Amino acid sequence: MTIYLLFIFLAGLWAGVQNALAGGGSFVTLPVLMLSGMSPLAANITSTVALFPGQITSGYAGRKLVTGADQLSFKALFIISIVGGALGGLLLLNTPGSVFARLVPWLVLFATVLFAWGSFFRQGGDASRHLGTSGAAIAQFMISVYGGYFGGGIGILMIAALTMAGLPTRNAGATKNALSGVMNASAVALFVMSPEVHWAACLVLGCGALLGGLAGNWALHRVNERWLRIAIVAIGFSLTLGLFLRPL
Repeated sequence: MTIYLLFIFLAGLWAGVQNALAGGGSFVTLPVLMLSGMSPLAANITSTVALFPGQITSGYAGRKLVTGADQLSFKALFIISIVGGALGGLLLLNTPGSVFARLVPWLVLFATVLFAWGSFFRQGGDASRHLGTSGAAIAQFMISVYGGYFGGGIGILMIAALTMAGLPTRNAGATKNALSGVMNASAVALFVMSPEVHWAACLVLGCGALLGGLAGNWALHRVNERWLRIAIVAIGFSLTLGLFLRPL
């Protein structure tokens, strides 16, 4: 049991760093939790509850970099994320998850390619933005609905959308961290009372995720901008590959 808890802690540490930088930490924690003997449902619920405090901590730690997109204020993004996340949760209760599950790898691949193109191949400055105020609002709403429904890879999707709306990579990463916690709040409120939560593993995973989130936020503030973009693209493509290879 002790060795499993060690692996769970390390998975939380890794997931916290990955979530702070780009997202996709749940795809690290879920396999580890299932290998410890949990059912997929229990692993998903335990992971969601455990990673939530790390998301809040990362968002708060990077609050100085959090901002709106174009003329869309952070308050507006906050409200859009709550509404979209709640709608996604309602959809989850009424439709099968297999449809979105099949779309996840393609969504993450699309977002990663979009981010890579915008970071390394797009020419020009502000004039080359492809998302204005309304575009950023629509993109954030769609991502929020998806986040409330499934959630896998929302970090990459948000970073791609926010950078396409004109935010620098650091600000997009910090804003993404704050909004990720907003999207997951309603799900966590429901899950925390669920008998499927394995609290021993949840606490160990949560501690690792908290430390990893702080480390990832430190890196977000200090890593060279170009290397940060390269790291996000590498995480995105690795996550995409893992999603395509995982059994549905």
